[in-house]
Amino acid sequence: MTSTEIEAHRQTAQPHITVMVPAYNEEKNIARTLQNIRGVLRQMSPYWDIVVVDDGSRDQTSQVVQSLIETCQVTLVRFSRNFGKENAISAGLSYAKGDLVICMDADGQHASELMLTMLEKWREGYDMVYAVRQDREQESSFKLWGSRLFYRMMSTSNHIEIPRDAGDFRLMNRKVVDALCALPERNRFMKGIYAWVGYKSIGIPYTPLPRLHGESAYSKLKLIGLAWTGITGFSVLPLRLASLTGAILALIAFAYGAVVIIDTLFFHESIPGWPTVVASMMFFAGVQLLFIGILGEYLARVYDEVKGRPPYIVAEVVQPATSSSTDHP
Repeated sequence: MTSTEIEAHRQTAQPHITVMVPAYNEEKNIARTLQNIRGVLRQMSPYWDIVVVDDGSRDQTSQVVQSLIETCQVTLVRFSRNFGKENAISAGLSYAKGDLVICMDADGQHASELMLTMLEKWREGYDMVYAVRQDREQESSFKLWGSRLFYRMMSTSNHIEIPRDAGDFRLMNRKVVDALCALPERNRFMKGIYAWVGYKSIGIPYTPLPRLHGESAYSKLKLIGLAWTGITGFSVLPLRLASLTGAILALIAFAYGAVVIIDTLFFHESIPGWPTVVASMMFFAGVQLLFIGILGEYLARVYDEVKGRPPYIVAEVVQPATSSSTDHP
């Protein structure tokens, strides 16, 4: 089919839509979220299903999802332990069977009605439609400035553009999902991977709804860890900064050494040595240890990839007994 024929087909197609929901300790939110998703999916297409990935929850999340398997056409994928949201998303993509796959959070902050807008953008010819958060100014100073610093670092050191304030709430065409699933890396930073695979994409604005219950499971340390994974996974900026700093310090040390030699040979000035020497040694030793640590971070990621361990382990998969209402004829 030509591009014109494909676009014409999208205008009248009834695609099979899979909504993928990673969940961790969301027993109070997951039922309402799935019911809202089901209501909107029925407006979008006669062919749909939902995949919930339980990322090692310690509450009753799995039990609540199992009670909705038939009514909401849910496939439950339960991990053997907590492997993290990035791996939960990767697992959900591998189990999603739809022509279109939509990723949503389980806490109810992603408005299900926005999926209708995403579908319209897909019909216009876009392969990936992502939601761009609009309320960053209301967040804490830590998140606000941390986000700005992260995206600035990524934009100055990366050959791909990661859309700012775009999260995991997005619609993806089947070819985008297949490309994401084909990537073999284990340390996954999904925002960077979404951008890396390319395809025709567009962002749409959204404002997150209030959480139904509880608080976000992402602590400051987890956010810092995720940002570091993104930086080391998609940028060599830390290594380049280390090289630049080393070169600058080497020039300073060379200049200082030249001053010492000139003073000794021509002016015979006494040099108060110990404080300067000790301070310099401690400073340069600290800088060297810092840069060795940065190298160690990159080496650790290589080590994780070389070991070849799976990024997650699925303990159980529970599927609806019948799915005649959601399968293609």
